[in-house]
Amino acid sequence: METKHDQILNYIADLEIGSKISVRQTAKVLQVSEGTAYRAIKDAEIQGLVSTVERVGTIRIEQKNQESIEKLTFETVVNIVDGQVLGGKAGLSRLLNHFVIGAMEMDAMKRYIGANDLMIVGNRESVHEYALREGSAVLITGGFNTSERVKRLADQTQLPVISTTYDTFTVAAKINRAIYDQLIKKEIVHVSDILIPFSETQFVFNYDSPKRWYELNRQTAHSRFPVVDQQMKVVGIVAMKDIMKEQKAQTIEEVMTSRPMVVSPTTSVASAAHRMIWEGIEGLPVVDEKHHLLGMITRRDVLKALQMIQQQPQMGETIEDIVSSQLKDYSEDNHYVFRFSVTPQMSDYLGSVSHGVMTSMITTVCRRVLNHLRRGDLVVDNLSFYFFKPVQLEQTVTVQPKILEMTRRNGKMDIELFVDGQLCGKALLNAQFIDRY
Repeated sequence: METKHDQILNYIADLEIGSKISVRQTAKVLQVSEGTAYRAIKDAEIQGLVSTVERVGTIRIEQKNQESIEKLTFETVVNIVDGQVLGGKAGLSRLLNHFVIGAMEMDAMKRYIGANDLMIVGNRESVHEYALREGSAVLITGGFNTSERVKRLADQTQLPVISTTYDTFTVAAKINRAIYDQLIKKEIVHVSDILIPFSETQFVFNYDSPKRWYELNRQTAHSRFPVVDQQMKVVGIVAMKDIMKEQKAQTIEEVMTSRPMVVSPTTSVASAAHRMIWEGIEGLPVVDEKHHLLGMITRRDVLKALQMIQQQPQMGETIEDIVSSQLKDYSEDNHYVFRFSVTPQMSDYLGSVSHGVMTSMITTVCRRVLNHLRRGDLVVDNLSFYFFKPVQLEQTVTVQPKILEMTRRNGKMDIELFVDGQLCGKALLNAQFIDRY
């Protein structure tokens, strides 16, 4: 049986594109409460069925399919290569399928060119024209131009012809790097991936009486709820301690904590976890740019997401992945020893190991040691270098971490670094463990 929420979503989906939608009218037509109507309309906005335009209202729009994040548009390519569009500007929003380097004879090229590909080629006008007729955009390297006939063809086919001063090798490397970066971004879990959606989020209005908190507490067993005003903007948080402290209060607004900590859908789960641990809170409201409530995340959701991330295969290695893969473990019993050799990727412009790489190495070592002693997730609160000497390429660094303090919630470690038996660095790290509660 369809829920009222689903009925409203289906009603909205059946409206004509451009129709105005109001909470009151929707509630009246479908005979539901305005609160239920508001939740469904907000959910429809998240799904891309409607859009709220300032001074106009909520409008039914054409739903767009979500684009794969690892795809680039031709407009993005223009920015990557600092290019100039010579023709076909109407096609800049198209997605790039593959790119083909035109360093071969025309007959050999034909088997590789397809629709929405990008032909990377120099000053070869016949290739420009052939690529456009086959549905492929053109990127001309070396700063060359093309003929007016090719430009007119680009406008007719709505396929961009782009010129860049970079050479073919540099252009291919830049585009590859951009696609690789997109793959890494795709791996990062954001708050939007784990949030409890608005339709399932329990909240209170600032003008509600404290009795409303007790009702929600009995229904959900939760003790912490976001507080919103009539515009559905988050204005506070109310928890059990607030209700117990002011038992004579008439409204939630009198007891709530104002200006609460919130996160946006694009906040990374790791960042949200750190805030929750640092502040000692079990849930955070998720808001849009205008501070409207979109949903909630809980510590339990964050913990599950962090565990999931660790179990996923890497699609695109970051510098940190590459660096940490160099670590070799020579630990015995409770004496921890790790070693790594300095490779060119780890160096700075002077040929020494970079400060950022060394920070990453130490953080990885300490995570391994702490996880060996206490299984679970943790966040690094603080890492301080108080002695650091340059370490050159191809030298082998020995890392010796020592545990200074270990509690249920915290771990503190002292780290020493040696090269050829000589001390080259000392650091102090403090971490907090993530617990469910």
